[in-house]
Amino acid sequence: MEENMFGSKDSNPKATATAADTTIDPTLQRKHAAMLERLSNRHHSRLAGKSDPESTNLNSPPSFESTESFLSKFSQSKVSIESCLSQLQRQEENGIPGSDSNRKTDTEKISLSISDLEKFVAENSYFLPSYEVRTCLKIIADLKQSLDDVTSLVIPKKKFSFKNKPSKKPANPVQEDAVSERNLNAGTEGLGFKRLSLSPGFRDKEKEVLVKEFDKSATQGQNGEFTLSGLRDCEVRLKGCLRALFMDRLTNCRIYVGAVMGSVLIEGVEGCVFILASHQIRIHNAKNCDFYLRVRSRPIIEDCNGVRFAPYCLNYERIEKDLEEANLGEETANWANVDDFRWLRAVQSPNWSILPENERILTVDISNS
Repeated sequence: MEENMFGSKDSNPKATATAADTTIDPTLQRKHAAMLERLSNRHHSRLAGKSDPESTNLNSPPSFESTESFLSKFSQSKVSIESCLSQLQRQEENGIPGSDSNRKTDTEKISLSISDLEKFVAENSYFLPSYEVRTCLKIIADLKQSLDDVTSLVIPKKKFSFKNKPSKKPANPVQEDAVSERNLNAGTEGLGFKRLSLSPGFRDKEKEVLVKEFDKSATQGQNGEFTLSGLRDCEVRLKGCLRALFMDRLTNCRIYVGAVMGSVLIEGVEGCVFILASHQIRIHNAKNCDFYLRVRSRPIIEDCNGVRFAPYCLNYERIEKDLEEANLGEETANWANVDDFRWLRAVQSPNWSILPENERILTVDISNS
């Protein structure tokens, strides 16, 4: 067992990688296999004393045979990028003059260096211990955040001004829904979960069965938004169609939801079961939860672990009609296409998995609520 420069030990990295590969998406698996084959060919070419045209490309960092050599090169690049970021920040803080175009060029160069470093990790990940890969990707994510912070400091935003523009109404209800979803997403991205306090909902309950049925008029205006917040050991049954659903601070709850015409945003949940149908679902800081989904776009998770996914399995009277009205009548299989914003490797994220069939709930019927 060998200790690395970050102080970690990895007894069998190849076994770890093999275990992760069993759940890789077929398309990603083919890409990963092609990358491994390409890198293997380079290795054999070097052993045979042949020149590799790819290795002579200055924009393509060379592969290394040892973790120590890789980490040394990675550390040098990291220090160089941090030095450039510090220099830009000092120039701004000390009032050193410089044109916006020059500053933009500098930030673009740093961005390119970070991209090259990320590519360098990907090209050498086949022999690196899994911990080293995760550590390097976390460092890259921090560099990207630092670049964003410096960019906002050195490149001033355009001054705000009012402009008179004729209002344009969407041509049809489908366009109207799309506009509403974009506005909802823009609002929630900027405000986080501050919208939670603005909509009706169930809050601060414990060991209760909470039932709400939405009629068609509820999808119009603020009444189409609903909040579940501060619930523990509760069962929630939401029937009908609603415009948007916000959930935070739920513990050991069972959440059964009909059709959501816009977005579902989930924050800070643990030990819960969710059965949801929605156009968009974003999950942040979830632990040990099961999600049974029907969703038109790929679910997004962030800062989650131990979350599992399976297909939608809710039933009640008129559910098919509600799903059709929300444009969710068709199963897209996106419940299994999860994007983890904290996992940058091409292989399967360890933070989520497919719920085994023998552990799934077959059907939950809430017709007699």
